[in-house]
Amino acid sequence: MKTLYVTDLDGTLLASNETTSAFTNQTINDLVRRGMLFSYATARSYVTSAKVTRGLDAHIPLIVYNGAFVIDHGTGEILLSNFFDPGIRTLLDDLLAHDVFPIVYAFVDGVEKFSYLDDRCTWGMREFVNSRKGDRRDNPISDAGELYLGDIFYISCIDEEEKLAPFYEKYRDSCHAVYHKDIYSGAQWLELMPLAASKSNAIRQLRAHLGCERLVVFGDGKNDIDMFQLADESYAVANACPELKAIATGVIASNDEDGVAKWLLEHADVTQGD
Repeated sequence: MKTLYVTDLDGTLLASNETTSAFTNQTINDLVRRGMLFSYATARSYVTSAKVTRGLDAHIPLIVYNGAFVIDHGTGEILLSNFFDPGIRTLLDDLLAHDVFPIVYAFVDGVEKFSYLDDRCTWGMREFVNSRKGDRRDNPISDAGELYLGDIFYISCIDEEEKLAPFYEKYRDSCHAVYHKDIYSGAQWLELMPLAASKSNAIRQLRAHLGCERLVVFGDGKNDIDMFQLADESYAVANACPELKAIATGVIASNDEDGVAKWLLEHADVTQGD
């Protein structure tokens, strides 16, 4: 029975310094070489996830932007994509009318960009932007009209809870909405994606593509709940939120203790027999 192992990155596979440790890299690389089928599913983009997992060798497609895209790790080719339909412009109208100024991810003339009004950044947005210095997708703008350009696939709002909570309630049924605090800055985030874009949907397609009958997942946050519900076994790291621990098969060592790698070293199936 073939098993697919999928882990979240931030707070799960990544240590608190936003990198994978030498032990984690060595362990997973060795297990992959021996036959383990391994991938990760993250809210990060392919660009930033590749940076923070430098040294990690994953040879199968990776799930990024919370399932909006599945990317070939070797070539960077988009294998699966989910974009908003044109109706997303109405949602942007609503945000801007209430002084919520989002970061909008889109392909504009075939080029991936994240656009934001540079003079309307909250402190949380500024923290995010500063952490992406030199990123080729970075697109500060001065005209709100540019937020509407291109094929939009992801919207991040970083603001005060009292401003974002009503939008989460309003759009949680029409979008895939994730409402959470950033584990690094503590800022409140509201992330909006097409309804079909989720970690669980992307994992379901990847599992079918690889012909895996069994799924084991690892996570730490509320945006991992959907993939925990899909999995045959699910493991929350010790630093995970209570909601995730409550539905997990078990709780393992924390992200700063190489919890995922240690579990895989002891339990992963590397034979992948028929």
